Amino acid sequence: MTQPSIETRELTKSFGSFTAVNNLTLKVEGAKCVGFLGPNGAGKTTTLKMLSDMIFPTRGEAFLNGESVQKNRKRALAYAGVLIESPEIYPALSPREALQMVADLRGLPRSEWSTRIDDALAEVKMSEWADAKFGKFSKGMKQRVNIAAALVHDPQIVILDEPSTGLDPRGMAEVRGIVRGLKRRSRLILMSSHILSEVTDVCDEVALIDRGKLLFYDTLSNVTARFAQGTASADAAFARPLPPELDAALYTVSGVTKVERLDPQRLRLTFTGGAETQARLVEELAQRRVGMLSFQESKSALEEVYLSQIAKGD
Repeated sequence: MTQPSIETRELTKSFGSFTAVNNLTLKVEGAKCVGFLGPNGAGKTTTLKMLSDMIFPTRGEAFLNGESVQKNRKRALAYAGVLIESPEIYPALSPREALQMVADLRGLPRSEWSTRIDDALAEVKMSEWADAKFGKFSKGMKQRVNIAAALVHDPQIVILDEPSTGLDPRGMAEVRGIVRGLKRRSRLILMSSHILSEVTDVCDEVALIDRGKLLFYDTLSNVTARFAQGTASADAAFARPLPPELDAALYTVSGVTKVERLDPQRLRLTFTGGAETQARLVEELAQRRVGMLSFQESKSALEEVYLSQIAKGD
């Protein structure tokens, strides 16, 4: 099976004299999660609507797995599950009943409905409420069913438009956990967001758009290294309080410029040298057996890049 892919070629959408998306050319491929990042009004939702044929571009073309969305809509969208602007489901329906409607609209054989629906509800951790009434659910539970609706035909590509917007912290955490789980089935996920911590937490790569134009597309680590004058930062979490001598040991790693204690069990490390320095830091911490639980790009690093790039357009 070929790698899933999403591509736009000179994609443009104008509403009268206003250009919402301007000559957007982007190609992402492979099983991963790509954060489609930008401030409100940047053109994210308009782009996703053109990818899913909800609106037609003024100029340019969009492709899903190499199939033109504009020229061969049915074949292109057969590869994709889409959730844009959190549609409402009739409150008297159960998740199972709602997903049966989706399966019918998708043209799935009835013999597959039960298995596909059970799998989709399991992916979003809603199996326990499969036959409860939708109207009694919290906003977070409703959003999980909406995501299940996008998954019922087991798509290779999943397009999500700010899936955690409007949810409380628990609901946001649940949605982030679901998105991380989606990657385990070799899917390509394109998720728009303006929440930087969310993108850092679940995405492998990031594309930044502002005023309808693509500013950059790259891996998170490359983005922070490229736009932070060669300096990057990462946060490390540990299972127990860290020994005081660890800071001095980490400063001996070539490229490390700052070791900051966020609390007794968390560090923020600032360094140059990109992935090579990051690898040396991970090796050093592993060898010292200090109970490292995680090592990831600092949320503040992406925030600094984001603000600096958006400011250039002002």
